[in-house]
Amino acid sequence: MTLAVTDSARPATGSRLRLSLAFRFALRELRGGVRGFGVFLACLALGVAAIAGVGSFSRALTDGFAREGTSLLGGDAAFTLVQREASPDELALITAGGRVSTIATLRAMARAGSGENLQSTLTEAKAVDGAYPLAGGVEIEPAQPLPQALAAKDGVYGAVADPVLAERLGIRTGDEFQLGDARLRLAGTLVRESDSLATGIGFGPRLMVSLDALRASGLLQPGSLVRWTYRVKLPDPSRLTAFVDSVQDGAPQAGFEVRTRDAAAPRLEQNVRRFTEYLTLVGLTALLVGGVGVANAVKSHLDAKRAVIATYKSLGAPGGTVFAIYLVEVGLIAAIGIAIGLAVGAALPYAANAAFGYLLPVPIYPSVQPAALALAIGYGALIALAFALWPLGLAHDVPVSALFREHVEGPARRPRRLYVVLTALTIAALAGLAIAASEERRIAVYYLVASASVLITLRLVGVGIMAVARRLPRPRSTALRLALGNIHRPSALTHTIVLSLGLGLTLLVTLALIDRSLTRELTANLPAQAPSFFFLDIQSSEAPQFASYLKAKAPEGTVETVPMLRGRLITLGDRPADQITPPPEFAWVLSSDRGITYDAAVPEGSRLVAGEWWPADYSGPPLVSFEREIADAFGLKIGDPVTVNVLGRAITAKIANLREVEWERLAINFVMVFSPNTFAGAPHTSIATLTMPGGGEAASERAIGRAVAADYPAVTTVRVKEALTEIGAIVANLVTAIRGASLVTLLSSVLVLAGALAAGQHHRVYDAVILKTLGATRARLVAAYALEYAALGLVTALVAVLAGTLASYVVVTQVMKAHFAWSTGAAFGAAAVALVLTVGFGLLGTWRALGQKPARILRNL
Repeated sequence: MTLAVTDSARPATGSRLRLSLAFRFALRELRGGVRGFGVFLACLALGVAAIAGVGSFSRALTDGFAREGTSLLGGDAAFTLVQREASPDELALITAGGRVSTIATLRAMARAGSGENLQSTLTEAKAVDGAYPLAGGVEIEPAQPLPQALAAKDGVYGAVADPVLAERLGIRTGDEFQLGDARLRLAGTLVRESDSLATGIGFGPRLMVSLDALRASGLLQPGSLVRWTYRVKLPDPSRLTAFVDSVQDGAPQAGFEVRTRDAAAPRLEQNVRRFTEYLTLVGLTALLVGGVGVANAVKSHLDAKRAVIATYKSLGAPGGTVFAIYLVEVGLIAAIGIAIGLAVGAALPYAANAAFGYLLPVPIYPSVQPAALALAIGYGALIALAFALWPLGLAHDVPVSALFREHVEGPARRPRRLYVVLTALTIAALAGLAIAASEERRIAVYYLVASASVLITLRLVGVGIMAVARRLPRPRSTALRLALGNIHRPSALTHTIVLSLGLGLTLLVTLALIDRSLTRELTANLPAQAPSFFFLDIQSSEAPQFASYLKAKAPEGTVETVPMLRGRLITLGDRPADQITPPPEFAWVLSSDRGITYDAAVPEGSRLVAGEWWPADYSGPPLVSFEREIADAFGLKIGDPVTVNVLGRAITAKIANLREVEWERLAINFVMVFSPNTFAGAPHTSIATLTMPGGGEAASERAIGRAVAADYPAVTTVRVKEALTEIGAIVANLVTAIRGASLVTLLSSVLVLAGALAAGQHHRVYDAVILKTLGATRARLVAAYALEYAALGLVTALVAVLAGTLASYVVVTQVMKAHFAWSTGAAFGAAAVALVLTVGFGLLGTWRALGQKPARILRNL
């Protein structure tokens, strides 16, 4: 056998020969299996599977939205108005397109019983006509046609409802209950509603009735907060764009909110994309943690191959050929790990559909997604290359003398400049891929900066721990002296333990503190002056009487009443709203209609920061006060015009001043407050709050809720504590899902930690044998190793708590605009996890090392 390949050979021939030799010898070495690369394969497969699976599942959901758009929307197009029905002319434009179905949705109070037995609950009521549904369907239990279920009999209207509504009211199929003034009979419970996503998901359970029942309820009053939606099924679906344009051109001032089958649930699709992006970053984090395992595995493998590498060099192989051989070998093993991850990730949508498809609100269409798989391949390959290049570069300079002397770990070395540059270029390519693949590139940049900062910080912490341990005075205790020596010696596991465990723990602490902050924001941080109740849909003519009624029921409470209308922004400054791309955190301002009001004075909970408030008797052109942060986000300033469509009329007002709003007080406040003369004579409702001293007692609040439901059935009652509980449950479920997904990173950390400890096993065996020969007992050695691992675990936990606290503080205060809350449980939990993992895995490996027979080791000294 000869490897006499010189660098003076012809470039083309030399490169081809070097590559051929690299593949030949890499394949020969792999014949013996991939022993020692288990963690390498597991980390790559885990991260790639997470990224490929999330991307494939997201694409399957998106395909479901696209294929089922007509069913999800309930037609080809939907035109929505707020607080008013379409005029005859507007309706004529809509009906010219095809079959039309009219749907009205509103929040209302459903009630059953009377007196002390009265039960009431907030419901999302949906009234439909005889043409509903134009597409999709409704499943009812017991099975029956929808028109039959909603039919009126002897003055009692049929209704179908979410089972939760029946449970809250304590009724069963066939029982009567009320919605406003209408008497209803529960004909069945809703099993499936194909257009539920398009209709919207609210705080209350669904109640479906006929339009006749809604009109009989007395809830349709001037200014009532009702959303009227007109869905159209076109005879020729290809004319969708032309039809929508004809309606908008024919009624430019109508203020329609338009949806089409191509975007039946745009908010949900956007949330799916955002959640997918987050989970992809979680998978990338797992790969980054796994990269440490890749580097450890490659270094350990090359250390074991030092004699082989020296043999190659003694036979004439240049360092470049050695590098190529092991680069090919590592690349082939990485390909196996990536292939395993791709197989698992590609299968995930199929498995999820089979196991949980019936729970999803939209059918998914699993398929192999080349784009998602290609992204996973790119991430996996770049991570493997970035973390393998450094140790592979060191193999370039293994001397021939390694054949004749035992290798002793010396000071840290740096590979040649070429390999440093290649590593930097690979990292840059990885960062570029992460940014290019992200829809919100700002978030991707933040993630990359944060990841780099944490990695560098943990590396510096490892260096610092070793430096401190090296400079500490030698303790008298033998166990402590051994522990300190093990921490700072050349082959110490300090860097690996701190890096692998620190990343996973930092993520867990970050999520735990975000969870704690949000929970406290929604519950424990409820301000003392927060209202106990919100009352909606109060007729303006009844507002003074209703306020007096509340004051009589709760003399100690504070009542506030404010007029409320709904309006849709048409222009901001000189820019049409549909041509503005808002910052993601303020997209909600333009996504639908907004609540607006008018007032002669600065509302409570607001503070004027620019401009002047109008006089109480102002009668000039319309003026508006804008919330300062939102105005800044859209580039608005004092004097700019703003046009709002209210009740089918376009009203233009000039910005007179800017306010800061204390939203956390939960008091009545609005983004836009107009001068009172703007809506003189316009029909509207009022909104009221009742604030009880000390937050009120549950029994008295329930009594007030029953009284209002009985005496004012058209008024919608929202108990703040119950609403916050509902929101808290949603947030808790979301955080739980995110935390569960993030366990992938912790699992990757555990794998890397276990692999690092296994890789250092031969050092432990050597130490144990020598020390036992010199008289050390097993108990003393176990104590020394336990102290070493405990110290590393505690320091790593401390760093993770500090880094996680900083990261969660930034997310909570800067992104979520909430108050940060510290959690001692998260800190102690991180410390406990660190101790259990480091001491547990460390002692497990050490115990095996202590059981080795001394003769085999001593014979080779």
